[in-house]
Amino acid sequence: MSFPAFHPFRSAEARERFLARYDERAARWPVPCEGREVDTSLGRTFVRVSGRAGAPPLVLLHGISGSSLQWGPNVAKLAERFEVFAVDGIHDCGRSVYSRFAKEGHEYASWLDEVVTGLGIRSEFALAGLSYGGWIASQYGLRYPQRVRGLVLVAPANTVLPIVGTWIARAILTALPIPWLTRSFMQWMLADTAAQGEVGRKLVEEVSGDSYLAARCFASKPVVQPTVLRDEELQSLPRPTFLIVGENETIYSAKDAIARVKRVAPHIQTELVPNAGHDVTLAQAERFNALLLSWLGKGTATASPEDASS
Repeated sequence: MSFPAFHPFRSAEARERFLARYDERAARWPVPCEGREVDTSLGRTFVRVSGRAGAPPLVLLHGISGSSLQWGPNVAKLAERFEVFAVDGIHDCGRSVYSRFAKEGHEYASWLDEVVTGLGIRSEFALAGLSYGGWIASQYGLRYPQRVRGLVLVAPANTVLPIVGTWIARAILTALPIPWLTRSFMQWMLADTAAQGEVGRKLVEEVSGDSYLAARCFASKPVVQPTVLRDEELQSLPRPTFLIVGENETIYSAKDAIARVKRVAPHIQTELVPNAGHDVTLAQAERFNALLLSWLGKGTATASPEDASS
Protein backbone atom coordinates (compact mmCIF):
# COMPACT_ATOMS: atom_id res chain seq x y z
CA MET A 1 0.00 0.00 0.00
CA SER A 2 1.50 3.32 -1.11
CA PHE A 3 0.83 6.53 0.81
CA PRO A 4 1.72 10.19 0.13
CA ALA A 5 4.27 11.94 2.34
CA PHE A 6 1.52 13.76 4.27
CA HIS A 7 -0.37 10.51 5.10
CA PRO A 8 -2.78 10.07 6.89
CA PHE A 9 -3.88 13.64 6.10
CA ARG A 10 -5.62 14.97 3.00
CA SER A 11 -2.73 17.29 2.21
CA ALA A 12 0.46 18.78 3.65
CA GLU A 13 -1.50 21.91 4.56
CA ALA A 14 -4.14 19.83 6.34
CA ARG A 15 -1.41 18.06 8.29
CA GLU A 16 0.04 21.37 9.42
CA ARG A 17 -3.36 22.77 10.42
CA PHE A 18 -4.38 19.74 12.43
CA LEU A 19 -1.10 19.17 14.24
CA ALA A 20 -0.90 22.85 15.24
CA ARG A 21 -4.26 22.51 17.00
CA TYR A 22 -3.39 19.08 18.39
CA ASP A 23 -0.13 20.37 19.87
CA GLU A 24 -1.92 23.37 21.38
CA ARG A 25 -4.33 20.98 23.11
CA ALA A 26 -1.48 18.70 24.17
CA ALA A 27 0.27 21.63 25.86
CA ARG A 28 -2.68 21.72 28.29
CA TRP A 29 -2.24 18.08 29.36
CA PRO A 30 -2.45 18.59 33.12
CA VAL A 31 0.48 16.40 34.21
CA PRO A 32 4.00 15.78 32.87
CA CYS A 33 4.01 13.24 30.08
CA GLU A 34 6.29 11.51 27.64
CA GLY A 35 5.37 10.69 24.06
CA ARG A 36 6.38 7.25 22.82
CA GLU A 37 5.97 5.54 19.46
CA VAL A 38 5.50 1.81 18.93
CA ASP A 39 5.77 0.08 15.56
CA THR A 40 3.00 -2.47 14.99
CA SER A 41 1.59 -4.53 12.13
CA LEU A 42 -1.03 -1.80 11.56
CA GLY A 43 1.43 1.08 11.69
CA ARG A 44 3.24 3.42 14.07
CA THR A 45 1.26 4.08 17.25
CA PHE A 46 1.71 7.16 19.44
CA VAL A 47 1.21 6.79 23.20
CA ARG A 48 1.09 9.54 25.84
CA VAL A 49 2.64 8.25 29.10
CA SER A 50 1.99 9.92 32.48
CA GLY A 51 2.45 8.99 36.11
CA ARG A 52 5.23 7.28 38.03
CA ALA A 53 7.29 4.76 36.10
CA GLY A 54 6.81 1.34 37.66
CA ALA A 55 3.36 2.09 39.08
CA PRO A 56 0.60 -0.34 38.08
CA PRO A 57 -0.08 0.18 34.35
CA LEU A 58 -3.39 1.56 33.07
CA VAL A 59 -4.02 1.68 29.31
CA LEU A 60 -6.67 4.13 28.02
CA LEU A 61 -8.44 3.91 24.64
CA HIS A 62 -10.41 6.93 23.41
CA GLY A 63 -13.55 7.20 21.27
CA ILE A 64 -13.74 7.18 17.48
CA SER A 65 -12.34 10.17 15.55
CA GLY A 66 -10.64 11.38 18.71
CA SER A 67 -7.23 11.01 20.33
CA SER A 68 -5.55 10.37 23.66
CA LEU A 69 -6.29 14.01 24.55
CA GLN A 70 -9.90 13.00 25.33
CA TRP A 71 -8.57 11.78 28.68
CA GLY A 72 -7.35 15.23 29.74
CA PRO A 73 -10.07 15.70 32.41
CA ASN A 74 -9.20 12.33 34.00
CA VAL A 75 -5.46 11.76 33.75
CA ALA A 76 -4.26 13.86 36.68
CA LYS A 77 -6.21 11.83 39.23
CA LEU A 78 -5.50 8.50 37.57
CA ALA A 79 -1.78 9.25 37.30
CA GLU A 80 -1.57 9.58 41.09
CA ARG A 81 -1.98 5.80 41.35
CA PHE A 82 -1.10 4.41 37.90
CA GLU A 83 1.41 4.71 35.15
CA VAL A 84 -1.09 5.84 32.52
CA PHE A 85 -0.67 4.95 28.84
CA ALA A 86 -3.14 6.99 26.75
CA VAL A 87 -3.09 5.64 23.21
CA ASP A 88 -3.77 7.52 19.98
CA GLY A 89 -5.88 5.02 18.02
CA ILE A 90 -4.12 3.70 14.95
CA HIS A 91 -6.91 4.77 12.56
CA ASP A 92 -8.09 7.81 14.49
CA CYS A 93 -7.29 11.52 14.67
CA GLY A 94 -4.02 11.85 16.56
CA ARG A 95 -0.32 11.26 15.95
CA SER A 96 -0.53 7.56 15.07
CA VAL A 97 0.10 6.70 11.41
CA TYR A 98 -1.42 3.54 9.95
CA SER A 99 0.25 1.42 7.28
CA ARG A 100 -2.76 -0.78 6.55
CA PHE A 101 -6.42 -1.06 7.39
CA ALA A 102 -7.94 -3.43 9.92
CA LYS A 103 -10.93 -5.47 8.77
CA GLU A 104 -12.09 -7.21 11.95
CA GLY A 105 -12.07 -6.75 15.71
CA HIS A 106 -9.42 -9.39 16.33
CA GLU A 107 -6.94 -7.28 14.34
CA TYR A 108 -7.43 -4.41 16.78
CA ALA A 109 -6.89 -6.82 19.66
CA SER A 110 -3.63 -8.00 18.11
CA TRP A 111 -2.59 -4.39 17.43
CA LEU A 112 -3.22 -3.42 21.05
CA ASP A 113 -1.21 -6.40 22.29
CA GLU A 114 1.68 -5.30 20.08
CA VAL A 115 1.39 -1.79 21.55
CA VAL A 116 1.47 -2.87 25.20
CA THR A 117 4.30 -5.33 24.51
CA GLY A 118 6.23 -2.61 22.69
CA LEU A 119 5.76 -0.31 25.67
CA GLY A 120 7.44 -2.90 27.88
CA ILE A 121 4.29 -3.81 29.83
CA ARG A 122 5.05 -7.42 30.79
CA SER A 123 2.66 -7.86 33.69
CA GLU A 124 -1.12 -7.74 33.86
CA PHE A 125 -2.54 -4.27 33.29
CA ALA A 126 -5.80 -2.38 33.69
CA LEU A 127 -7.58 -1.42 30.48
CA ALA A 128 -10.29 1.22 30.03
CA GLY A 129 -11.98 2.12 26.77
CA LEU A 130 -14.48 4.84 25.88
CA SER A 131 -17.12 4.33 23.17
CA TYR A 132 -15.36 2.78 20.13
CA GLY A 133 -12.33 2.33 22.38
CA GLY A 134 -14.60 0.41 24.75
CA TRP A 135 -15.47 -2.01 21.95
CA ILE A 136 -11.76 -2.46 21.13
CA ALA A 137 -11.10 -3.06 24.83
CA SER A 138 -13.81 -5.75 24.87
CA GLN A 139 -12.20 -7.43 21.85
CA TYR A 140 -8.87 -7.44 23.66
CA GLY A 141 -10.44 -8.80 26.83
CA LEU A 142 -11.97 -11.70 24.92
CA ARG A 143 -8.68 -12.68 23.27
CA TYR A 144 -6.11 -11.85 25.94
CA PRO A 145 -7.97 -12.25 29.27
CA GLN A 146 -4.81 -13.41 31.02
CA ARG A 147 -3.23 -9.99 30.45
CA VAL A 148 -6.10 -7.90 31.81
CA ARG A 149 -6.10 -7.12 35.53
CA GLY A 150 -9.30 -5.08 35.22
CA LEU A 151 -11.42 -4.15 32.18
CA VAL A 152 -13.50 -0.96 32.19
CA LEU A 153 -16.00 -0.38 29.38
CA VAL A 154 -17.24 3.21 29.25
CA ALA A 155 -20.38 3.58 27.12
CA PRO A 156 -18.92 1.06 24.68
CA ALA A 157 -20.08 1.39 21.07
CA ASN A 158 -22.47 -1.49 20.31
CA THR A 159 -20.82 -4.20 22.51
CA VAL A 160 -23.84 -4.52 24.82
CA LEU A 161 -26.66 -3.11 22.63
CA PRO A 162 -26.93 -1.89 19.03
CA ILE A 163 -26.40 1.82 18.47
CA VAL A 164 -29.76 3.47 17.80
CA GLY A 165 -30.62 4.80 14.35
CA THR A 166 -31.06 8.38 15.57
CA TRP A 167 -27.46 8.54 16.69
CA ILE A 168 -26.19 7.01 13.44
CA ALA A 169 -28.19 9.44 11.30
CA ARG A 170 -26.98 12.49 13.20
CA ALA A 171 -23.38 11.25 13.14
CA ILE A 172 -23.51 10.72 9.37
CA LEU A 173 -24.63 14.33 8.84
CA THR A 174 -21.41 15.59 10.45
CA ALA A 175 -19.55 14.35 7.36
CA LEU A 176 -20.99 17.34 5.49
CA PRO A 177 -18.69 20.42 5.56
CA ILE A 178 -21.18 22.46 7.58
CA PRO A 179 -19.87 23.49 11.03
CA TRP A 180 -23.37 23.89 12.44
CA LEU A 181 -24.15 20.20 11.91
CA THR A 182 -21.09 19.12 13.90
CA ARG A 183 -21.85 21.68 16.62
CA SER A 184 -25.47 20.54 16.88
CA PHE A 185 -24.43 16.89 17.11
CA MET A 186 -21.87 17.58 19.84
CA GLN A 187 -24.25 19.77 21.83
CA TRP A 188 -26.77 16.91 21.76
CA MET A 189 -24.27 14.16 22.58
CA LEU A 190 -22.49 16.22 25.27
CA ALA A 191 -25.63 17.90 26.62
CA ASP A 192 -24.80 17.35 30.29
CA THR A 193 -21.42 19.04 29.86
CA ALA A 194 -23.01 21.91 27.93
CA ALA A 195 -25.46 22.40 30.81
CA GLN A 196 -22.62 23.12 33.25
CA GLY A 197 -22.48 26.87 32.67
CA GLU A 198 -20.03 28.86 30.61
CA VAL A 199 -17.12 26.49 31.22
CA GLY A 200 -19.14 23.52 29.98
CA ARG A 201 -20.40 25.38 26.92
CA LYS A 202 -16.88 26.46 25.99
CA LEU A 203 -15.63 22.90 26.36
CA VAL A 204 -18.33 21.57 24.04
CA GLU A 205 -17.54 24.31 21.52
CA GLU A 206 -13.89 23.32 21.64
CA VAL A 207 -14.68 19.64 21.15
CA SER A 208 -16.95 20.55 18.24
CA GLY A 209 -14.20 22.59 16.62
CA ASP A 210 -11.69 19.80 17.08
CA SER A 211 -14.06 17.26 15.54
CA TYR A 212 -14.91 19.46 12.56
CA LEU A 213 -11.24 20.19 11.86
CA ALA A 214 -10.27 16.51 12.12
CA ALA A 215 -12.97 15.52 9.63
CA ARG A 216 -11.67 18.12 7.18
CA CYS A 217 -7.97 17.26 7.65
CA PHE A 218 -7.77 13.46 7.74
CA ALA A 219 -8.16 11.36 4.61
CA SER A 220 -11.27 9.17 4.56
CA LYS A 221 -10.79 5.52 5.46
CA PRO A 222 -12.91 2.43 6.06
CA VAL A 223 -14.16 1.83 9.59
CA VAL A 224 -14.54 -1.58 11.20
CA GLN A 225 -18.09 -1.62 12.50
CA PRO A 226 -18.22 -2.47 16.21
CA THR A 227 -20.21 -5.58 17.04
CA VAL A 228 -22.71 -6.45 19.75
CA LEU A 229 -21.23 -9.23 21.86
CA ARG A 230 -23.16 -12.47 22.08
CA ASP A 231 -24.30 -13.62 25.52
CA GLU A 232 -21.46 -16.15 25.72
CA GLU A 233 -18.94 -13.46 24.79
CA LEU A 234 -20.16 -11.14 27.54
CA GLN A 235 -19.93 -14.08 29.94
CA SER A 236 -16.33 -14.69 28.81
CA LEU A 237 -15.06 -11.18 29.54
CA PRO A 238 -12.30 -11.10 32.17
CA ARG A 239 -12.94 -10.88 35.88
CA PRO A 240 -13.21 -8.16 36.93
CA THR A 241 -15.01 -6.26 34.16
CA PHE A 242 -16.90 -3.02 34.77
CA LEU A 243 -19.47 -1.09 32.74
CA ILE A 244 -20.03 2.65 33.18
CA VAL A 245 -22.93 4.34 31.39
CA GLY A 246 -24.39 7.83 31.85
CA GLU A 247 -28.14 7.88 32.50
CA ASN A 248 -28.67 10.16 29.48
CA GLU A 249 -26.65 8.05 27.05
CA THR A 250 -27.48 8.79 23.40
CA ILE A 251 -26.08 5.73 21.60
CA TYR A 252 -28.56 3.35 23.28
CA SER A 253 -30.73 3.08 26.36
CA ALA A 254 -28.42 3.10 29.37
CA LYS A 255 -30.92 1.22 31.54
CA ASP A 256 -31.49 -1.44 28.88
CA ALA A 257 -27.73 -1.89 28.43
CA ILE A 258 -27.22 -2.42 32.15
CA ALA A 259 -30.25 -4.72 32.34
CA ARG A 260 -28.84 -6.97 29.60
CA VAL A 261 -25.44 -7.17 31.25
CA LYS A 262 -26.93 -7.99 34.64
CA ARG A 263 -29.12 -10.66 33.08
CA VAL A 264 -26.52 -12.51 30.98
CA ALA A 265 -23.20 -11.65 32.65
CA PRO A 266 -23.77 -10.86 36.33
CA HIS A 267 -20.03 -10.95 37.06
CA ILE A 268 -19.77 -7.56 35.29
CA GLN A 269 -20.15 -4.72 37.76
CA THR A 270 -22.22 -1.79 36.49
CA GLU A 271 -22.73 1.87 37.29
CA LEU A 272 -25.44 4.20 35.97
CA VAL A 273 -24.05 7.71 36.39
CA PRO A 274 -26.58 10.54 36.86
CA ASN A 275 -26.32 13.86 35.02
CA ALA A 276 -24.21 12.40 32.23
CA GLY A 277 -24.62 10.88 28.81
CA HIS A 278 -21.95 9.92 26.31
CA ASP A 279 -19.89 12.64 27.99
CA VAL A 280 -19.61 10.75 31.29
CA THR A 281 -15.81 11.24 31.45
CA LEU A 282 -16.34 15.00 31.02
CA ALA A 283 -19.63 15.85 32.71
CA GLN A 284 -18.92 13.65 35.73
CA ALA A 285 -15.12 13.50 35.63
CA GLU A 286 -14.64 13.37 39.41
CA ARG A 287 -17.11 10.53 39.87
CA PHE A 288 -15.71 8.67 36.88
CA ASN A 289 -12.17 8.95 38.25
CA ALA A 290 -13.28 7.79 41.70
CA LEU A 291 -15.07 4.78 40.20
CA LEU A 292 -12.00 3.70 38.27
CA LEU A 293 -9.73 4.08 41.26
CA SER A 294 -12.13 2.20 43.53
CA TRP A 295 -12.94 -0.57 41.05
CA LEU A 296 -9.34 -1.15 40.09
CA GLY A 297 -8.31 -1.58 43.72
CA LYS A 298 -6.77 1.86 44.16
CA GLY A 299 -9.41 3.55 46.29
CA THR A 300 -9.24 7.24 47.13
CA ALA A 301 -10.66 9.27 49.94
CA THR A 302 -13.59 10.21 47.69
CA ALA A 303 -14.37 6.65 46.70
CA SER A 304 -16.06 4.05 48.83
CA PRO A 305 -17.38 0.54 48.25
CA GLU A 306 -20.85 2.05 47.83
CA ASP A 307 -19.60 3.93 44.74
CA ALA A 308 -19.75 0.77 42.64
CA SER A 309 -22.88 -1.29 42.24
CA SER A 310 -23.28 -4.80 40.94
